[in-house]
Amino acid sequence: MSFASTTGAPAAGAAAQAEPIKVMLVDDAVVVRGLVGRWISDEPDMTLVAAHRSAREAVADITRQDPDVVVLDIEMPDMDGLTALPLMIAAKRDLVVVMASTLTRRSAEISLKCLSLGAADYVPKPESNAGVTTSPAFRRELIDKIRALGRRHRLPARASATAARAQTAAAPARVAAPSIVPHAHAPHAFKTRAFQAMLPKVLVIGASTGGPQALTTVLRGLQPILERVPVLITQHMPPTFTTILAEHTAKATGRPATEAKDGEPVQAGHIYVAPGGRHMLVKRVGATPAIQLDDGPPINFCKPAVDPLFKSAAQVWGGAVLACVLTGMGSDGSHGAGDVVAAGGNVIAQDEASSVVWGMPGAVAMAGHAAAVLPVDQIAAKIVRLFSGDRS
Repeated sequence: MSFASTTGAPAAGAAAQAEPIKVMLVDDAVVVRGLVGRWISDEPDMTLVAAHRSAREAVADITRQDPDVVVLDIEMPDMDGLTALPLMIAAKRDLVVVMASTLTRRSAEISLKCLSLGAADYVPKPESNAGVTTSPAFRRELIDKIRALGRRHRLPARASATAARAQTAAAPARVAAPSIVPHAHAPHAFKTRAFQAMLPKVLVIGASTGGPQALTTVLRGLQPILERVPVLITQHMPPTFTTILAEHTAKATGRPATEAKDGEPVQAGHIYVAPGGRHMLVKRVGATPAIQLDDGPPINFCKPAVDPLFKSAAQVWGGAVLACVLTGMGSDGSHGAGDVVAAGGNVIAQDEASSVVWGMPGAVAMAGHAAAVLPVDQIAAKIVRLFSGDRS
């Protein structure tokens, strides 16, 4: 799994960018510390403030080094990453922690657990030290995430602006005219569209960095409609991680949720998760929509990617598609959102204040594809109203 750089994400202010992002690296493998430490030091906007072989040492050093971002291994002797994470966050409440884990089921389970405990994101690590040294994708993804999350961490007054931004973003959903409504969403100006009148029949969701937490928030709020609506999700994740995400989604919603299988019919009441390493599309088999898995090259540096899901859904259901773009790096989903709008469907984007990274939803909003830009805790209620025929 790899990501585009922060295309579509808001740039940090000049003052925030002038000071390098301070990074702490915690990994018991000396080869990994040396190599990844050099990668970080080679970036002009980053500085390596410490590299520890012990999570216990790192916890004790948080206050002194005051890092912006910690890259934290999971499997370590003495103290593992799962144990260290809450101690680090307790030492510095606004600390950004990126978990580094191999593609094993155990590591994937722990990584998703860490997200629920306050980690900002994770990076799948090659299983061997030799793999780390020969993986440009791992290097690119790690550096991109440090940069995007470190910059986001430095945006001023994020918490104090949350309420005002939420009100600004929510207001257009209650406006019937004009069809395009301007927003003063400092520091970005974007426009929302009027909601189209067609009743939606399917919900498609795209997410990346910060997505698992956002998905849980949204899906738990959809209980009134989940029994009668098919939900298709593309979350940027590698194999194994998507398997566990589907399992967690089933537990959180009480509805069937599985990794999608090629050729299976799309049924109401079922949640389909794009499997890691395959693009998920939909096609018609006779009169029935069905899943189509594609093993083509990455799109927007992602596999699975959101754009092909959105585009194919628009081709199958036309204006009856409701698309939702949640927090994430890059701009994946923006072109597909345009396809949904062109077919007569509607798009909702998560707002900046509640996003871990406002890349993907920001790209959708700035392109003018969104009919609403909402805080994550307001999205489910809006989706339920739209599936019930309410456009207010």
